[in-house]
Amino acid sequence: MFYAFLQSPCSAPPQRFTYPFSYQPHPLVEQAAAEMCAYIETQSAWCEELAAGKMLGVLVVSREDGTLGYLAAYSGLLMGQNALPYFVPAVYDFLQPDSYFVENEAVLNRLNASIAEMEQSVEYRHAREALANAETAAETELAAMRQQLLSAKAERDRRRSTSALTPEEEAALVRQSQRMKADFQRLKKQHQQLVAQAQAELSIHTARIDALKTQRRQLSDHLQTWIFRQFRMINVLGETADLIDIFKSVTPPVPPAGAGECALPKLLQYAFLHHLRPLCFGEFWWGKSPSHEVRHHRHFYPSCTGKCKPILAHMLRGLEVDDNPLAAAPGSELLLPIIYEDEQIVVVNKPSGMLSVPGTSEQSSAQSLLAAARAEIYSVHRLDMDTSGILVFAKTKDAQARLQQQFAERQTKKSYVALVEGTPCDVQGYVRLPLSPDLLDRPRQVVDFSNGKPAVTQYKVVRTEQLEGRTVSRLQLHPHTGRTHQLRLHCAHAEGLACPIVGDALYGNAGQRLCLHAERLTFKHPVTGSFLRLQAECPF
Repeated sequence: MFYAFLQSPCSAPPQRFTYPFSYQPHPLVEQAAAEMCAYIETQSAWCEELAAGKMLGVLVVSREDGTLGYLAAYSGLLMGQNALPYFVPAVYDFLQPDSYFVENEAVLNRLNASIAEMEQSVEYRHAREALANAETAAETELAAMRQQLLSAKAERDRRRSTSALTPEEEAALVRQSQRMKADFQRLKKQHQQLVAQAQAELSIHTARIDALKTQRRQLSDHLQTWIFRQFRMINVLGETADLIDIFKSVTPPVPPAGAGECALPKLLQYAFLHHLRPLCFGEFWWGKSPSHEVRHHRHFYPSCTGKCKPILAHMLRGLEVDDNPLAAAPGSELLLPIIYEDEQIVVVNKPSGMLSVPGTSEQSSAQSLLAAARAEIYSVHRLDMDTSGILVFAKTKDAQARLQQQFAERQTKKSYVALVEGTPCDVQGYVRLPLSPDLLDRPRQVVDFSNGKPAVTQYKVVRTEQLEGRTVSRLQLHPHTGRTHQLRLHCAHAEGLACPIVGDALYGNAGQRLCLHAERLTFKHPVTGSFLRLQAECPF
């Protein structure tokens, strides 16, 4: 599985291993990936499945004699297999013939078949129909009798209000009311018995089905836990921990499905077991982008946080790893121009690379810089760290509440400038793609037509330009909703503009900066009520 470079290594190895959740690939990684891609293109058996989309990875390693080379891996399955020639094997291959997993999976399949057969049986279908018919008949007949009771009562009330009744006539009306109520109760009891009989007949079938479903769930849970116990991850110190133990400190403390099957854990496991020294790595996408997210062919991506972060925290222990470049991003050394300030608010032109508010690291933010020179500063809204432009802060709690209400109720008007790769098909229009967080790879967002929140962006092409020899378009963007990464994903997604924003490392191509700028903002002053129309000059 170790492959020496076909050509002399293009660079000296790095001093420390790659930080997996934010990185630029090392030249050795790019060289290894290029050799790997050249090999993949010769394999016709894989081409169709890979073209549909797959995350691949390379790990540059050195042997004990100092020879440089690399290992290759794919995430998940390929051709329905955990282990294919050329790639490192899975940490645990649960698909081996006659394995405990395969044997129990066969039991699960038989349970699924039995459940499906029972749910599709004539007897079960007739029992369900009989119950539905009994409930419908009860509802219909009882509703009709209720209406008769109401009509009869209305007639009795009319007679009592329009003429004096004899004692005999009043007694007759009372008897009528009592008789009709008794008839209603008898009919109700009769239908209750019929419905109960139908439910009892159906429960004979459902009890059998539920028992099988309980057996299936218990076996599935047991089998999933058993699999997680077989993924025993090792690190350079020789420490071993299975996935159940690794995820104990995570919330929730349950490994997600597919944990341990991503490319980097496979690569590290093989390297440690074969006494190879990991130097640097990269994971890249091959093939078509999935419909719900944005992935570009042969582009490098950071490791996912949901599945891999706890695993890699264990596997990288004992290695010297690069610092998180986001934690070391510029902060106080960046200028923070003031656009507008009075006793209630302060509005700044936040530069790209600065946090809006303090994060988990000690990196400076726009709020912390303002707070250093003012008594109190309250956040009103936020911009992504990589987005520049107009950012509003309040100086009092009351001003903050009033401004936040304006943003929440979409009473503000926002206008962004963006440079995007290529040219949109239409010069203006709307993008409507619902969004939701990628729970296993935050902070990425995905297009989610089932459970996503509505997101609407209005766009207009201002002009096309040339940037470093390629065509880009300058856009005006007006978000009608305020979802996380809305503008970035709406520009990049194939069902949006299919033109990622220049410098967007998450959804497009990394660059010197994200070319997205909050240029204009209109809102009401929280005290005077007058409209403020502010502008921050675009830096690109």
